[in-house]
Formats: sequence, C-alpha cells, structure tokens
Amino acid sequence: MRAGLHERDLDADPLTQFGSWLDDALRSGIALPTAMTLATATRDGRPSVRTVLLKGFDASGLVFYTHYRSRKGRELDENPRAMLLFCWEELERQIGVEGSVTRVSAAESDAYFASRPLGSRLSATISPQSDVVASRDALESSLEEASKRWRNGPPRPEGWGGYRLAPEQFEFWQGRQDRLHDRLRYRKSAGAWKIERLAP
Repeated sequence: MRAGLHERDLDADPLTQFGSWLDDALRSGIALPTAMTLATATRDGRPSVRTVLLKGFDASGLVFYTHYRSRKGRELDENPRAMLLFCWEELERQIGVEGSVTRVSAAESDAYFASRPLGSRLSATISPQSDVVASRDALESSLEEASKRWRNGPPRPEGWGGYRLAPEQFEFWQGRQDRLHDRLRYRKSAGAWKIERLAP
C-alpha cells in the first residue's frame, strides 16, 4: 500500500486538503482525474448515480455542468442534496463530499458554455438528455442541422447550466494493508470543521 493518512498530516481546511489530493491525482497521469460519481435521489428517496466531471471548486463548493431537465437535474429540483465521490484507484484514495446543491449563476454557466469545444456545445443544444429518442440516426441528423444553423456556435440552451455542491462533510480514504484503511472525516460542527477518524 502506498501510504497512510494521519490526522497530523491533514490541513485544517478540507477544501485545501481536497485541492492537495486533486493536484496529486492530476500530476499522477491517471485517466480522468476530475471524474466524480454524483449520487442524487428523488423526494421519496429513490436513488440514482452517474459520473460527471468537476469543472471547478472554491470556498463556496464544487461545480459541475449538465442539463437541468436531465434525470439528475429533475432530482436535484426535488431534493437538492447530493454526494460526490472521487475514486483514484491507482493512488488507493477516495474522497466523498456531501452537501446541498444550488444552480450557479447564469453568467457562470454562459462563461463555461462558451469555453467548451464547438462539438460539445452543439451536442448540448440538440440533446434532450435522459429522454427517450427515436434512434442514433435521429440524434446525428439533429446535430448536422444544428451545425449548419450555428456555424459560429450556438448560445447556451436555457435548460443547460451549472450546479454547485456546498460541502457539509468530507471523507478522505487512504488504502492500507490488511484492509485496515484510513478514513478521516471532516464534519461541520458549530460552524467549524471537526476531524474524526472512522473505523475501516
């Protein structure tokens, strides 16, 4: 196993610690280090999960983008709480982040959408994400029409944009021998972060 995780080595701020581990993952050369599993649930608790990409983070939270009318968007409208999980198997590390989710501003969504490759912008424009579609051919035909209509790029669709998860809890997991793993949790308590060790 690569390393242990000790309380003395953690930063008092979980976002700083998160940034440090993310930097390690980015430098490691592993595929898709910003990929994270997003778990949501309906109002009555029916769960769903999928992988999305982290597109930024700061003191206010972690940001990802999607269609607001997708399954995850509809579930976040009903139940604006979610969990993100980063799993870096090559580093024997995981980070789980739980919290409440809100939409980012229209200006933030506009800026990020404009930065995307043209093909990604066109796909976002024509795809009714999570809806049933007639066929692959139908999607490709819609994409071809959109390419002709918006040669210089489409505007951001009204139903597409960003979400920000405001963290209320982090768990840092480091693999250890004999499955006696290290699990250290940051939990908000009286407005401050408290670090606790969990049994593996």
